Amino acid sequence: MFPTMHHANFVHLHLHTQYSLLDGAIRPEALIAFAKEQKMPAIAVTDHGNLFGAVEFYQKAMSKGIKPIIGCEVYVAPGSRTEKTAVKGEYAFHLVLLVKNAKGYQNLCKLLTRAYTEGFYYKPRVDKELLKEYNEGLIALSACLHGEVAYNLGNGEQEVVNKRLIELGIKLDIPLVATNDCHYLKKEDARVHDVLLCIQTGTTVNATNRMKFSTDEFYVKTPQEMQEAFKDTPEALANTIEIAERCNFELDLGKYFLPDFPLPPGETLDTAIDSKAKAGLEHRLSAMKKAGLEVDSLQYYDRLEKELKVIKGMGFPGYFLIVTDFIEYARSKDIPVGPGRGSAAGSLVAYSLGITNLDPIKYNLLFERFLNPDRISLPDIDIDFCFEKRDEVIKYVTAKYGVDKVTQIITFGQMKAKACIRDVGRALDMPYGDVDKIAKLVPNTLNITIEEALKQEQRLREMYEKDPRVKDLIDTAIALEGLPRHASTHAAGVVISNKPLDEYLPLYKQQKEDSITTQFTMKDVEKIGLVKFDFLGLKTLTVIDKAIKFIKQNRGVDLDLENLPLDDKATYALVASGDSNGVFQLESSGMKELLRKLKPTTFEDMVAAVALYRPGPLQSGMVDDFINRKHKKTAIVYEVPQLKGILENTYGVMVYQEQVMEIAKVLAGYTPGDADVLRKAMGKKDENMLQEQRHKFLEGSKRNKIDPRKAEKIFDLMAKFAGYGFNKSHSAAYALVSFQTAYLKAHYNVEFMAALLGSDMGNTDQVVKYINECKDTGIAVDPPDVNESSM
Repeated sequence: MFPTMHHANFVHLHLHTQYSLLDGAIRPEALIAFAKEQKMPAIAVTDHGNLFGAVEFYQKAMSKGIKPIIGCEVYVAPGSRTEKTAVKGEYAFHLVLLVKNAKGYQNLCKLLTRAYTEGFYYKPRVDKELLKEYNEGLIALSACLHGEVAYNLGNGEQEVVNKRLIELGIKLDIPLVATNDCHYLKKEDARVHDVLLCIQTGTTVNATNRMKFSTDEFYVKTPQEMQEAFKDTPEALANTIEIAERCNFELDLGKYFLPDFPLPPGETLDTAIDSKAKAGLEHRLSAMKKAGLEVDSLQYYDRLEKELKVIKGMGFPGYFLIVTDFIEYARSKDIPVGPGRGSAAGSLVAYSLGITNLDPIKYNLLFERFLNPDRISLPDIDIDFCFEKRDEVIKYVTAKYGVDKVTQIITFGQMKAKACIRDVGRALDMPYGDVDKIAKLVPNTLNITIEEALKQEQRLREMYEKDPRVKDLIDTAIALEGLPRHASTHAAGVVISNKPLDEYLPLYKQQKEDSITTQFTMKDVEKIGLVKFDFLGLKTLTVIDKAIKFIKQNRGVDLDLENLPLDDKATYALVASGDSNGVFQLESSGMKELLRKLKPTTFEDMVAAVALYRPGPLQSGMVDDFINRKHKKTAIVYEVPQLKGILENTYGVMVYQEQVMEIAKVLAGYTPGDADVLRKAMGKKDENMLQEQRHKFLEGSKRNKIDPRKAEKIFDLMAKFAGYGFNKSHSAAYALVSFQTAYLKAHYNVEFMAALLGSDMGNTDQVVKYINECKDTGIAVDPPDVNESSM
């Protein structure tokens, strides 16, 4: 029961947020703030045909002490959901469903999933058969004028329908519920919402016979306004509170539901990862010894045991085995796999299992940057596959774990600054040339907002201030900016579940596509405990694969990509010359300039170049300092001798986040987990956390007999650097791909250029660029010939 003295006696139960795409204009955060201000004890969200925003809404409402009621305004087919026909012009009726409990949530997920996969006809539709099967735990409201009840009552003006609904309620003894079909937050937002409808329907505000709301009453009314509107039926208001009290579903956040990895009899996940990782490390060490390298095997086995202990303690062996399995499948089918990416390259277990191909001990990559033993969070291993064959690996995973347990993840395209201005301009019926001129004044800065553009671009500001039509356009665009515009499929994310996915969340299917996705975004998928795996398509792997096959075909050379000489002088000479067209991550003019100045001579230099070529290091002078130290134009000075072993490979400059962690461990006695906490605090620049960490660092340094003044100076340097620091594990893994492509270009340029041209056939600009380079280097490029061409 809600404490009646402390809350309003009304709850909104029919409401559309921004996730009723291009129809709802209510932002969840603003909605919750309004509900809090109005002392509403609860609020429901009932977006059209989906639960896209359910997790976000739930968390924001809970954080403000407001009960979230998860619901949906579903589309109901007039007959069978499988029949693509309409009855008297209606292909679907509206019905509001509210979740009471866990069973209701699960049933709503199943209803919505089947609406998209079985009942799609203009809209995702359920039918009476499905409603009968999946009704437990749900409360149904007859919805708006588009509801079946209202339609059969004459579907006229709302006041007429309301009168008939009251009569019907009395006759059938069905309780009345007061609702307002909310599509925007405030009454004055009606015009902005009307523009949104025009964007959705591809019409303009001046068009006749267009879709248009009949009044400006579709806003989130205050409890007082609702009491005035329903003063003749107070029981309808009281019933909103009763329904809110009956809806007590809580999302189970914070748990993980790992997929079930199949094992032979007598084997456990722990024993399986132990044996597989140890066998893999043995194979790695054996290869190193065969190559004539001196190896401290004890160091490797000791670290492996420590990592395995953490992984097993966190309950993640299955995750590693699943990733290992689909990577092994890819390699068995000759599908190129990248050497690794992200912080996973810091794991010796991942290296031993073949998930990554970079020795983390050799390059001082830290496991704690990947998994913090002091804080349980899911591992996140991103895998690069050949762009052309990535889907084969996803098909393998789907077949292995079940089509009902594997799917891709939804993502939403937003109304970004320039596009939003153009959309609004079209809807307002403004001349294209005028709108184009305004949109082009928005700076080409990633994720810039219209308000930021007004501050940065004086000409835009002047037009805004002097021309009322421009002001109206910009103000309307600002009101709509950032709203989700459409749903699509995430480029990499794949969910693998231990149970049918629709027991955890609803699924979504694009009308014109075959792919099925979750209805929750990647972050929300993880919040409800499902595990996602990133299958990324990297075109460079396709290029490398083609080049190696051409080399074998033309020269009879079997190139071992995993054992290229990382001290190859010809490769570094090519990179230092700036001749890096087609070389992974080294193609831009800015990067070429950096490399010409840096003149890398070691693989560590390549790793640093990948990390340094970012706005922060470039603008701060950090890059110039690094280059000058390398070329001995600036003296390399270490505040304390202990820093030399940590910063020597980067000439005394802090380039990587891992270096911050190492400094904290060596100078101040931090545990590996605590060092990762420090790294995060510095990256976020949280003043309170930084003060706590400063005290801890100085106290630890004091115990290790570090001069307090030097310790303070070092901490300040770390804090200043943290904004620029990069993840060395990722930088090293990608630098390896850069080196591999540079090696191919330096030693097998003809085959490498042929592979590039073959992989970029659809990109005219790239093809022209590479053909011109071939001409400049004396490589003949003949036109396609059915008798000669082999591609």
